[in-house]
Amino acid sequence: MTQISYRHYEPGDEKQIIALWNDTLLKDLVTMKRFRNLVLLDANFDPAGMRLAFDDEQLVGCVYAVRRLLPMYGTDLEPDNGWIPFFFIAPQYERQGIGGNLLAGVERFLLENSRTRVFFSSYAPNYIVPGIDRANYPSGDAFLKKYGFTVQYSAVAMDRTLVDYEVPSEVRTLKEKRIKEGYTFELAKDSDLVELIRFNNEIFNPDWGRAIREGVLQGLPLDQILVAREKDTLVGFCMNGGYEGIRERFGPFGVHPDQRGKGIGKILLHDCLANMRAHALHGAWFLWTGEQSAAGHLYKAVGFSITRSFNIMFKNL
Repeated sequence: MTQISYRHYEPGDEKQIIALWNDTLLKDLVTMKRFRNLVLLDANFDPAGMRLAFDDEQLVGCVYAVRRLLPMYGTDLEPDNGWIPFFFIAPQYERQGIGGNLLAGVERFLLENSRTRVFFSSYAPNYIVPGIDRANYPSGDAFLKKYGFTVQYSAVAMDRTLVDYEVPSEVRTLKEKRIKEGYTFELAKDSDLVELIRFNNEIFNPDWGRAIREGVLQGLPLDQILVAREKDTLVGFCMNGGYEGIRERFGPFGVHPDQRGKGIGKILLHDCLANMRAHALHGAWFLWTGEQSAAGHLYKAVGFSITRSFNIMFKNL
């Protein structure tokens, strides 16, 4: 009988982790650079939260859990919450209890750090996917359900080709109307950044504020960020390349709740797509929106189509 040993991450494990990851998570391949940036250099990374299983010296499984050590915004460490951003088991080692043992190890890690809930995998800032893609990973979906995870909500990833893109005439007309009313739609300037980051932190999601701040620090061009104002008041923004510097990755994108219903979001979305096309990009995509949300309906109307579906799942510990 195979004797499996378990331990947490140690420096030097990266090569085997990435090799097994790319042998098992076939729809979500990773490079050493992305693994380093999203995992090892994450301010919340703790080696004790990454549990590994070995058959002799060969890695056969991994479950990774994380809890917040650095607040996303203010002082909130979300003290009850933990996250599992990814897990994988070598196919020939499935259904031998290895995954269950690894999961038990990361749950102990979270409980020892006073966490009472764990999510798969709505972790910000460095999530790989929003949740479980049961169409592509049915065994992963079954694994989570077997060990007590239930669906919290669902999300979809969407794509749109830009090869045939042009701004509809009705959007041009709407934009002209709003401009006459005192709205402006412009590329971001340095003078916009402080207000734009605060706008996201307070109105939307601190992860969006972080994406803008860190993106610009890492070289994100300001001509990939659009801002809308009513006179001098910031009311919305739209951008591409906000995550990992991937120019085709659309978002984040938001309009102040008080300004919705005026087509501001539609104008910003089309301005952003036109700007991406002007930069010779052939497509736009993003990982996470609610299919039936207002944003989801807007994306579909603009020509985005669903490419993947995810279930965000959780478990009380």
